[in-house]
Amino acid sequence: MTERRARRTFTSEFKHQMVQLYENGKPRADIIREYELNASTFDRWVTQSRNSGSFKEKDNRTPEEDELIKLRKENQRLKMEKDILKQAALIMGRK
Repeated sequence: MTERRARRTFTSEFKHQMVQLYENGKPRADIIREYELNASTFDRWVTQSRNSGSFKEKDNRTPEEDELIKLRKENQRLKMEKDILKQAALIMGRK
């Protein structure tokens, strides 16, 4: 049985340091092993650093992802408005 490790959070400074180590020639496997990092997490940090220099998800979204988020929010708002109008119609129909 494997023991699950608690979810860890890392500061932007730590992430920058890890990426700098990698870019300065330290092997990826050594960094992952030494700091007990998940390989996919480390790879995402490297990609984010190269793409935008930021580790914030919103800074690394494509325009299509931004549009999808916007459309989902609008869709949710419209569903809520529709439900409110349905309730209003039911109430007005009873009078």
